[in-house]
Amino acid sequence: MNKRPSKAEIRRQLEQQMQRYIANGGEVEKIERGASGLVDGAYDRNSFVFGQPKQERTPVPEALAAIDSRRHFKTAKQTYSFSKRPRKKIIYDDFGEPVREIWVEE
Repeated sequence: MNKRPSKAEIRRQLEQQMQRYIANGGEVEKIERGASGLVDGAYDRNSFVFGQPKQERTPVPEALAAIDSRRHFKTAKQTYSFSKRPRKKIIYDDFGEPVREIWVEE
């Protein structure tokens, strides 16, 4: 299976094509309709996502376990507590109207 060209390779190819075009006088050639989408007379399979066979995936349980352990480590590490400051809590009646404000420490 061929590797898809990188952006840098595509840029390099386009630059080379432009330089050849300019060196040859910069004349526009007549190309048959649809021929520009062909590579060596056939469609470039790398440019199409559909139509390629499905790739088999390799399970990597060790890597997944390492990622999960790091995720649990981060959540456990971030459970430190801030200094306890009182905050305002509003007490509501049965109809949802505020009755009074109290300060609570949680």
